[in-house]
Amino acid sequence: MASFSAMMILSGTAGAEDEGPASSKGGKVVGEAPAGVKLTTLLPEKISVDNGSEKTAITATVKNEGSKDSGKIRLLVVGFDGLVVKGVEGCSAIPENGLPEGSNSGFACPIDNLAAGKSKSYAVDATFDLGKTGKICLPVQASDGKRTFWQQGPVPFGTSNPSPDAPATPLLLGTDNEPAGPGGKELPKTGPARDVLPLGAVGASLLAAGVAGMWWSQRRRPGAQED
Repeated sequence: MASFSAMMILSGTAGAEDEGPASSKGGKVVGEAPAGVKLTTLLPEKISVDNGSEKTAITATVKNEGSKDSGKIRLLVVGFDGLVVKGVEGCSAIPENGLPEGSNSGFACPIDNLAAGKSKSYAVDATFDLGKTGKICLPVQASDGKRTFWQQGPVPFGTSNPSPDAPATPLLLGTDNEPAGPGGKELPKTGPARDVLPLGAVGASLLAAGVAGMWWSQRRRPGAQED
């Protein structure tokens, strides 16, 4: 399996000290995990984006709420639209041709074992273009990427009360971003639909690159309700 190319993690990002309580908002079970294993993820309720550099920091957490150890698994951290993942501590960049459909960046975090009742957190450095919507997605997969057990997102971060003159803009999980300035409300919706469906394992070319598993549909389901 080809190795991923690692990327430098940004320093001096805004938001790490501003994160609110962790939440599994936008998360769902995708496939059956091994017996006794219950995998979930958490994202902060609030992040802060530096209005000058557009840098932000996010903590991504994977948990095993089951009664048995997970064995080898992996967490993916994937960015969509205005949210670009620049680095995840201890993880490797997903090659461009291995990214899920509609995403712009992603990192894979291998986990040898997650004991029952334990969690593991990752420091995520990212940028957020406040002139766009932005989403993040956390799938938890088998180590070979052939099965996805849990997926949080793509879930948006955003604000309906932008702060263009402040040093930083706070963004809330599960909120579509509304850019500051004239025409902000006319921002086109881009990227995958909110109600997304897993499409199964990807082809052999991605398996060879070491990135398999979830792809996301860009089709909105007729009559689907927005969160």
